[in-house]
Amino acid sequence: MSEAAAIRRPIALITGASAGIGAEFARVFARHGHDLVLVARRERKLHELADQIAASGQPRPHVLAIDLARSGAPQQIASELVALNVEPQYVVNNAGFGLLGPAGELAYAEQIAMIDLNVRVLVELSLAFIDSLSRHRGGILNVASVASFLPGPGMAVYYASKAFVLSFTESLHQELSDRGIRVTTLCPGVVPTEFQARAGMKNIPGSELLRMSPAEVAAAGYAGLMQGQRVLIPGVANKFITFLPRILPRGFFLRMVARSQLKRRKSSLSS
Repeated sequence: MSEAAAIRRPIALITGASAGIGAEFARVFARHGHDLVLVARRERKLHELADQIAASGQPRPHVLAIDLARSGAPQQIASELVALNVEPQYVVNNAGFGLLGPAGELAYAEQIAMIDLNVRVLVELSLAFIDSLSRHRGGILNVASVASFLPGPGMAVYYASKAFVLSFTESLHQELSDRGIRVTTLCPGVVPTEFQARAGMKNIPGSELLRMSPAEVAAAGYAGLMQGQRVLIPGVANKFITFLPRILPRGFFLRMVARSQLKRRKSSLSS
């Protein structure tokens, strides 16, 4: 460990921080006294959030307006952190998106971009700062979904990407425990955010019982990370949904999800 690395100030790095759950992660980490570096594409939104946090009496977060889907984005983040003389104590991989529709009909390039963001970038940022996470006894919080537990006809690539996040993060939880690094997978259900519009959904899916606000999800994720939980599924109804695949046939869920997504897509196309 170099002397320069030893004196860098610890921060929480949060991706997808311009809105939704990511913005709420920024608020909850700030309330608990963490210095922040916020990453997303929309610079204006990031600065507005940083101003709000500063106005609440917390240190103003650093803002990095970076498109994570572009090649070399994780390396650019690492370089920016060195220039700021900071290093991650916590990494929150929240950035990601989904697309509604059959995989054979959706745009090929968009689906590959989804894999890049939901999987490749998350892996790169999970592995890039292990030394500093260990130095500061910090952790990694990766945002998956209840979709991680289910087959996903109608959103096949999205569901598969979140299944990868769950498996990968659970493995990291075990591998990095001896280094003092907490690793948590957060698996929320339906959360009303910009995700639905980006995915091509006209309406927020699911019943009210399954929904949680971005603030509720972020608060639960923060608490789970600090407690060192391996997998956190906020909400009793969401826990129940993720339990059902253990006792019911896989084919049942393939048909159920397919019908649900087909109905949702027809609704979106007719709106």
